Amino acid sequence: MFEFIVEGVNGEARAGRLKLPHGTVRTPCFMPVGTQGTVRALSPFDLKAAGAEMVLANTYHLHVRPGEETIAALGGLHRFMAWDRPLLTDSGGFQVFSLEVLRRVDEEGVEFRSPVDGQVRRLTPELAVEIQWTLGSDIAMVLDHVVPGTASRSEAEDAWERTRRWTERAVRRHLELAGRSPGRQTLWPIVQGATYPDLRRAAVAQILDVADWNGIAVGGLAVGEPKEAMYQVLEGMLPSLPAQLPRYLMGVGFPEDLLRSIALGMDLFDCVAPTRNGRNGSAFTPEGPLNIRNAAFRRDSRPLDETCDCETCRTYSRGYLRHLFMAEELLGLRLLSLHNVRFLIRLAETARDRILAGTFDTWHRDWLARYEGK
Repeated sequence: MFEFIVEGVNGEARAGRLKLPHGTVRTPCFMPVGTQGTVRALSPFDLKAAGAEMVLANTYHLHVRPGEETIAALGGLHRFMAWDRPLLTDSGGFQVFSLEVLRRVDEEGVEFRSPVDGQVRRLTPELAVEIQWTLGSDIAMVLDHVVPGTASRSEAEDAWERTRRWTERAVRRHLELAGRSPGRQTLWPIVQGATYPDLRRAAVAQILDVADWNGIAVGGLAVGEPKEAMYQVLEGMLPSLPAQLPRYLMGVGFPEDLLRSIALGMDLFDCVAPTRNGRNGSAFTPEGPLNIRNAAFRRDSRPLDETCDCETCRTYSRGYLRHLFMAEELLGLRLLSLHNVRFLIRLAETARDRILAGTFDTWHRDWLARYEGK
């Protein structure tokens, strides 16, 4: 049920197919983020029209509201959010970073004070696995300890060692659950280590000793470190990553980061950037970001992106989109979010085609030169 096939390679970039219980995902693949069981401003029909093959949801937030048992009673997460394609659930580890002022980390797990109702909840490696099993996602992630990208070496080492111990506990619990229904869900580990390549390589080696994995994730990047540091980390750890496993780079999804990371051998990506930027009036284009509120677009009859095949670009002018934002109409939020999601999915699709054609390296350098030059 869980199979990854590398169909083509160009440099370090790979094109593959990942078989999961709810369908096959073509890689490279960008996954829209549906933290609370919805990708903001977009319906499942929008996501399918945009070409989304897998969506991400968040364990911690769904545990807080409405609760995994409620979701299970309504048929599981796929039925709950009306999404019949693959789902990946994050473990809640990112909230260790993003909700720093509301949490306390110890060896047992993480204690959160909920920003929703003020209740204190404890998330352990075992509970994170149990929640994701109840939700029914195709891919579940282990609970990890995420530290800022600027963390000291001692902080990074401490967080990684804790993540390793949590991973061992998560595997034991997942094996207990999966024994009742093999082939229903796969559990993936997360490599931590901040910006220290040697620590990252050591983390990969230790992870591979824990279990036979169907995939591996790289976490703790794009969390405050300079972008060049992120690329150096990926380049430094690449030789240690098994070629037969799909590689998931967590939380990365700006256009330039997507292409550079594909060039460094990554396969799967997620990020809130396309919808968050879209709701704030910023659109991705091949010539760089475009702020639709700019007065220069008031009478602009052109689409956002003349090369784009999304509903927004096929139907509406820049002038109309600007009007929606200036009038604070909700339709504008949907249309720009839809375009940005399609932009990243289409970018990953084109990268895949170029990898299979053997022209990715030259194409992606030319694309980046134009995008960043503007």
